[in-house]
Amino acid sequence: MEKSSVLGVRLSSKEKYWLICCVAAVVIIAYQFTRLRPQAAQMIRSGGLRADSSQFTLEGKPFRILGGSIHYFRVPRAYWEDRLLKLKACGLNTVTTYVPWNLHEPERGVFDFQDELDLEAYLRVAANLGLWVILRPGPYICAEWDLGGLPSWLLQDQNMKLRTTYPGFTDAVSSYFDELLKRVAPLQYSHGGPIIAVQVENEYGVYATDDMYVPFIKESLLSRGITELLLTSDDKKGLQVRGVTGVLVAINFQKLDSKAIQYLDGIQPQKPKLVMEYWSGWFDLWGELHHVYNAEDMSQVVTEILRLDMSINLYMFHGGTNFGFMNGALAFGLPVPKPMVTSYDYDAPLSEAGDYTTKYHLLRNVFSRYHSQPLPELPSSQNRRAYQPVMVQQHLSLWNSLQFTEKPQKSEWPVNMENLLVNNNNGQSYGYTLYETAISRGGTLNARNNVRDRALVFVDKHFIGVLDYKVQELAITDEKERRTLSLLVENWGRVNYGKTLDEQRKGIIGDIELNTHPLRDFVIHSLDLKPGFLNRLVTSGHWATLRQRPSFPAFFQAKLHVNSSPKDTFIKLPGWSKGVVFVNGRNLGRYWFVGPQQTLYLPGPWLHRGDNQIVVFEEQETDGKIQFTITPDYGMTMDVE
Repeated sequence: MEKSSVLGVRLSSKEKYWLICCVAAVVIIAYQFTRLRPQAAQMIRSGGLRADSSQFTLEGKPFRILGGSIHYFRVPRAYWEDRLLKLKACGLNTVTTYVPWNLHEPERGVFDFQDELDLEAYLRVAANLGLWVILRPGPYICAEWDLGGLPSWLLQDQNMKLRTTYPGFTDAVSSYFDELLKRVAPLQYSHGGPIIAVQVENEYGVYATDDMYVPFIKESLLSRGITELLLTSDDKKGLQVRGVTGVLVAINFQKLDSKAIQYLDGIQPQKPKLVMEYWSGWFDLWGELHHVYNAEDMSQVVTEILRLDMSINLYMFHGGTNFGFMNGALAFGLPVPKPMVTSYDYDAPLSEAGDYTTKYHLLRNVFSRYHSQPLPELPSSQNRRAYQPVMVQQHLSLWNSLQFTEKPQKSEWPVNMENLLVNNNNGQSYGYTLYETAISRGGTLNARNNVRDRALVFVDKHFIGVLDYKVQELAITDEKERRTLSLLVENWGRVNYGKTLDEQRKGIIGDIELNTHPLRDFVIHSLDLKPGFLNRLVTSGHWATLRQRPSFPAFFQAKLHVNSSPKDTFIKLPGWSKGVVFVNGRNLGRYWFVGPQQTLYLPGPWLHRGDNQIVVFEEQETDGKIQFTITPDYGMTMDVE
């Protein structure tokens, strides 16, 4: 029998074969153990986050939560580690994040946890950096996010009662939680993962329309394997609604409120106190000013919170960006809703593009006092580049783009976006919807407050005006021939907070009248501007050069050539009016000359060497030039009230 030598020992072919099998078995077992390490650790890891006395304990030792919010869905995946490293270098030990249901289940029963939405990967990055995680899975998250994170297809049900135990809602929540929680439950502390606490819904005390709802959410979490500490989060007013047994109550505020803290202590004696949302800045609305919160004032409040032996979570530590159409809108305390801007910089300690701020350095100094060892060195900042301006090369009118949308729907009456027969009958969630009908006379066009939220109005493709919450009537000249009336309606963001969530259907939601007569027989085009549509658009041969005068609204195409390693930048469009920017197929978000925001963040990882495609959908005006800068412009400022 042939023999060979292994480590000096001569083996027969049969002995060598069995040796190889044994080595392979060891490798396989080691690999399986690595994969199942969280489950294996469950047997030996105990003593998770506890709230059994006036101070938290973790692993049986006193523990103070020094947390900061970073939402993975507002940050390019390539920068997750960078932002989390900067959080840790500031002296924080915990990251908190919401989970946006509307991104993870864009169509009923169709789930997306890939690429930029890979929540499990984000949690593992945090774990690898030695950070704990407080997960805020909703289903409602607020977050200045469209419909507070709830998917718009819920509103197809005309009787829907969001955030209640209405069966149409709870059935949808149960299906979503089945998918979500099986992914995150293995990443809990007791399984060897970073999740030390899970929030039960969000700020329900102010909403409070169904006493059985929060207990339902709690049971939904427990029954699907959530075993870590449960908590709720409310402002002072919300605290006055009775909590849920077995769930820690946490508080939200910006200015220190001693009475609110005393009240929290009174309803929850001998429990640790947590400021779940300490608002480090504030959000912005289109047409208003950029909110800022004084860095020294913020630092003083944080110092006092810690002096009172409380735990804290900074909302936001790093805000990021409302990429795409995902910004929410504010209705609370306003006569009409107002949409949030694209940037979610929030005047946070870490800026929209991940820059250190004065707030960051002040906080780092404060938090360093609560560590026995020096804090990690500051990670380097990302380089930016102001690319040379590029000129638009081609354009394509809205009217010529309609052939690349889904088949239009014909209806005797207007149909709201959510109930259109598109996207596998899940309706249209975001973007624009074009309603067209024939008219044979002029007169007064009346929106009857049924436009949600803003409509550009055309007669035979000629622009005649805008209908919105403030402007309800337009005059149409009287002519004898039959003409086409077109209303391009923009969903500028669903309300994310308050008690009008059930009313957030978009498009045209009722009759539009001409001379008091309801218009009928519509052809409706869905313009959600999703990647499939954009791809069909840019690869078509229908684009015109600038020798031909553009007809608005229109798509404009340009190329940015990058001859070195791509860097972050900001896009400026001073000669444009209002629209949306896409780079290499990614929706950067909306721009609008009314401000306050005047630049759009373009992350370097979304560019590549060579030619990068820029597509701009512009409603009314352009100078044909796209500019770049290294400095964001969020507009004139005002102090947070």
